Amino acid sequence: MLELLFIMFERLGIIVTAAFLLTRFHFFQDMIHRDGLSRNQKYIAILFFGLFGIVGTYFGVAFDTETHRVNSFALDLASDEAIANSRVIGIVIAGLLGGYKVGIGAGLVAGIHRMYLGGFTAFACGVATILSGFIAGAFREKGKHVKLLVAFGIGALAETLQMAVILVLAKPFDKALLLVDVIGIPMILANGIGSAIFLLIIQNVVNEKEKASAQQAQKTLRIAEQTLGYLRKGMNNQSARAVCDILYREIQPGAVAITNKSTILAHVGLASDHHIAGSPLRTDITKEAIRSGELLIANGDVIHCSVADCPLGAAIIAPLKQREETIGTLKLYFKSEKEMTDASIELMSGLSSLLSNQLEIAEADQAYQLAKNAEIKALQAQISPHFLFNSLNVIISLIRINPDKARKLLVSLSHFLRSNVMSTTTTMVSLEQELKQVQAYLEIEEARFVDRLQIKYDVDSHVLNQRLPPLTLQPIVENAIKHGIKDLEQDAVVHISLQEENETIHISVKDNGKGMTPERITKLGKEKITSETGTGVGLYNVNRRLVMTFGEKAGIKINSSYGHGTKVSFQIPKRR
Repeated sequence: MLELLFIMFERLGIIVTAAFLLTRFHFFQDMIHRDGLSRNQKYIAILFFGLFGIVGTYFGVAFDTETHRVNSFALDLASDEAIANSRVIGIVIAGLLGGYKVGIGAGLVAGIHRMYLGGFTAFACGVATILSGFIAGAFREKGKHVKLLVAFGIGALAETLQMAVILVLAKPFDKALLLVDVIGIPMILANGIGSAIFLLIIQNVVNEKEKASAQQAQKTLRIAEQTLGYLRKGMNNQSARAVCDILYREIQPGAVAITNKSTILAHVGLASDHHIAGSPLRTDITKEAIRSGELLIANGDVIHCSVADCPLGAAIIAPLKQREETIGTLKLYFKSEKEMTDASIELMSGLSSLLSNQLEIAEADQAYQLAKNAEIKALQAQISPHFLFNSLNVIISLIRINPDKARKLLVSLSHFLRSNVMSTTTTMVSLEQELKQVQAYLEIEEARFVDRLQIKYDVDSHVLNQRLPPLTLQPIVENAIKHGIKDLEQDAVVHISLQEENETIHISVKDNGKGMTPERITKLGKEKITSETGTGVGLYNVNRRLVMTFGEKAGIKINSSYGHGTKVSFQIPKRR
């Protein structure tokens, strides 16, 4: 028995080697990760595991029950002979990974072969092989990886079942009993351990692939994070050079290049002395990649560089696209075809899609910024006539009463309008410019209120260089005067505050006027409203531009109670 056990473990080494080779096939890896296989995949699995079982049979040890002698290999068995083998290993793995249908199918292939091989246990062993596939499939748990201890247990159980079937079906019984006594324990141990080792090999190979995939995914994400900032500016010489530097550092090929449809935008790595940015495309395969929009592989003959001793002998050329149109290529160069692996081709395919998506995002972002700027211009245009109408009414009222004062106010209005026209050509002005416009406006309003209006300024000079959308403060001040204090007979006060707090600039306009109702506060600045006192278009437009420029936190806030004045405030981030 001990001699047979050593021989079985020796043969097990051959079986394990064969198992390692078989794990290179994709369908093995599919069975590890999939709960169900397609019909074709099941047929392939049945055939392969069945053949593996046949190999296990041929690598078994023939045992003669009359002479008690063992033969290393036996292609044909005499009537007194049986064979101690590793056939069950392939059948057990088939059932554990592919389910009972695959297990039974593989068992049929290997079992029928065993019946034809001969010997007094031929039929019993064939039946036991089929049952082993069924039992292994019954122990398979969908959605869970098979544990090594389970594989050992099922392998040992399947071989124990085979010993039982031999005792029941093989004749004569005394020979069957002798056979089981000699080969039972060695086969149970060898096939249990063999099943566990086979599964361990499969899982290790797959785990290595998963680890490599995870590392590649991390590399891709790292590249995406680094390149996004450059590609937001679109594809030009500067952004292409920066992206090539990143790819060259992360992937470490022979060279990296990016082209548009006609020229090389950037080239980093080997052969930079003659693959120069700005030079036209020369290779037909690059032009073909642009024309077809497909990833292409080039060897040294296809690249056919004009420089005789060019060190670049192979390349992967992938298209870069926007809206399904190829706008250029991404190239990875290698010294020879041997350096170009399947993993690098797969990575290149993913990178071209990644960079194409980033270019589309950049284009969409540029379109959004243009639309955003256009809307800001439109909102500014709405404010200008709004202010002009109110200012002219004040001046008209002064022409008869005080022509000199009206003339002075017209000069102030002219100054303000000149600044206002200039503001429509830009999206941002300094707080100092904005404050001067407000002061010009208030000169007109103070004239209208005579001695009833007092303006208080609380301005931190350190914040005057901060920038915000033009015509932001004036509509708020106008609202304070037009709707807040207009009915006060005396002591009307408007307090304007510009203060720095941490990394934020707080701006507020407060009046001591009549205030407003909570219902009106909830609507004002958030929508255009219709009432007897106005439409709220000024505050609505201011709020829209602040939110569009700085985000939701910059939106205006209104604190007011009826009869106790109103405070309108907002905040903008401090820019260095």
